[in-house]
Amino acid sequence: MPFQIIPPGTRFDFIGKWRFALAASLLVVLLGVVGAATQGVRWGLDFAGGAEAHLRFTESDSSEGAIREVLGGLDLESPSVVRYGEGAREFLIKFRGERARAAEGEAGAEAASGAGEAAAVVSAETDRVLALQRALSEQIGPLEVIRTEYVGPRVGAELREDGLNAILLACLLILIYIAFRFSMRFAPGAVIALVHDVLITCSLWLLLGLEFDLRVLAALLAIIGYSLNDTIIVYDRIRENLEMRTGAELPEVLNRSVNQTLARTVLTSITTLLALLSLLLLGGEVVRPFALAMAMGVVVGTYSSVYIAAPTLMWLESRFRARAGSGMPAGA
Repeated sequence: MPFQIIPPGTRFDFIGKWRFALAASLLVVLLGVVGAATQGVRWGLDFAGGAEAHLRFTESDSSEGAIREVLGGLDLESPSVVRYGEGAREFLIKFRGERARAAEGEAGAEAASGAGEAAAVVSAETDRVLALQRALSEQIGPLEVIRTEYVGPRVGAELREDGLNAILLACLLILIYIAFRFSMRFAPGAVIALVHDVLITCSLWLLLGLEFDLRVLAALLAIIGYSLNDTIIVYDRIRENLEMRTGAELPEVLNRSVNQTLARTVLTSITTLLALLSLLLLGGEVVRPFALAMAMGVVVGTYSSVYIAAPTLMWLESRFRARAGSGMPAGA
């Protein structure tokens, strides 16, 4: 007998629990909003501005702890140290810039623009990288600077804005696609589920005190695509069952559809999580934020396809039927 994670004929009452699921989601989002208001958002170098230096010790090895001890004696904001590979002598050091710290203290202040500001930022951060290089050479050993990068606060603010616009544009295009692929009454549920996934993932990220950078933004966009795939499968089965069971109540059709696609949803999520677990354990610090955010999103996306997308369709259909009447059966 073949092994089956979800046995055929399973009949969980997912739709009947939608109120509890909604309350849990709202609680997590509320906690995230409170955390952002009280503790603030930890923006990474990509969004806040600062410098990044890729260093290699030429004669002796070191450790992240020893480098952090040296950095503690310098005037660097939120420094981070990442080793490249096990036993390697290469390290990636990031720290926020002076202009980024000043910009954070001026709520609503408009960042200065022009080539003069960019030159000043690069000059200031270059001096700090040189001071960092001298301190590490004196206290640990000779090294070479392989690469340095600088991000000004204005560029960081533009990246944050562009990232938000990318997420909103993706949701808008998905709304149009679902309306064309199914019907306009299916589209809002899919988009609400996608927005839900992004908000929940961001809230969990905030509550864990982790930094938002371009890797997390890439993960959020990937989460939107993954969650949409799950939702499309569920919606397609709902449409098929509605055509075959026109006399059935809508909650019954939704429950049947979700249960029929449950095995496929769970298997897809498990295989994706296994790949992400490999990245978390073996990918190193560079890809770990992306893998962790994606793992959160896969779990949340699976949950939302069942408890958010389908109940939203039921709620919208009951409102539509109450106002205009419809041939599609409405639930209680």
